[in-house]
Amino acid sequence: MARALASIARAEILPRFTRLECGEVRPKTGPHDLVTVVDEAVERVIGATLRPLFPGVPVVGEEAASANPGLLAGIGSADAVLVCDPLDGTANFAAGLPLFGTMLALIRRGEPVAAWIHDPIRQDTAIALRGEGAWVEDGEGQRQALRVASPVPPARMAAVIAHRMLPAEHAASVRPRLGLFGAGWELRCAAQEWRLGASGRVHVLFYWRLLPWDHAPGSLLFAEAGGFVRRLDGEPYHAGIHSGGLLAAPDRDSWEAVRAALFEG
Repeated sequence: MARALASIARAEILPRFTRLECGEVRPKTGPHDLVTVVDEAVERVIGATLRPLFPGVPVVGEEAASANPGLLAGIGSADAVLVCDPLDGTANFAAGLPLFGTMLALIRRGEPVAAWIHDPIRQDTAIALRGEGAWVEDGEGQRQALRVASPVPPARMAAVIAHRMLPAEHAASVRPRLGLFGAGWELRCAAQEWRLGASGRVHVLFYWRLLPWDHAPGSLLFAEAGGFVRRLDGEPYHAGIHSGGLLAAPDRDSWEAVRAALFEG
């Protein structure tokens, strides 16, 4: 899969980076939610690549689900389904910023069991398999194990807090508390943010909107790198639940401390 994603990126993504023409980028749900001809082309090629490798397993891409929202409803209950975000970080890609990636996960009855996050610029893939760990694999097959950061107090944590999608009542509470953390990161790209977390460069990630192509791959990658990932209600990630908050931290105690810092007191 890593080799396939790398090949698709070389053929479909990199040749168009900084070379999009007028009319090849358009808004989707709003002026800051974009789709390009590259998103659509990559999704088609990924689907054509995966179907022979996983016979009978549906492939649901972000763009197909955007056009047909009914596809999203069945992901959490499917015996097996592959979900992909063909070009996560589309706004960055369209702006010529090299922070984007391709995300893919195999999900069984709502639980991610395999994940791939490919970085076309670095030309490597972060991979996780349920119960088998997480690593980055380069184009020559060389592997480097991934490990989340060691626990530290919130005041020393680097945190990705995606507050823009929060409901108004939560945003009013959370935004004034962002200064409780040592540093804040927001890359407009879940693919790169989850990779930072799984490699120990960011301690905490928090997202409210939980579309499976954005967070099924990343949540498994972070957990298999030794981290603790739960929804705000304390339950494990499930691909059938699409909002309500997902928090990732180095361990359970850190997770509790971050949740308290953001929402309590």
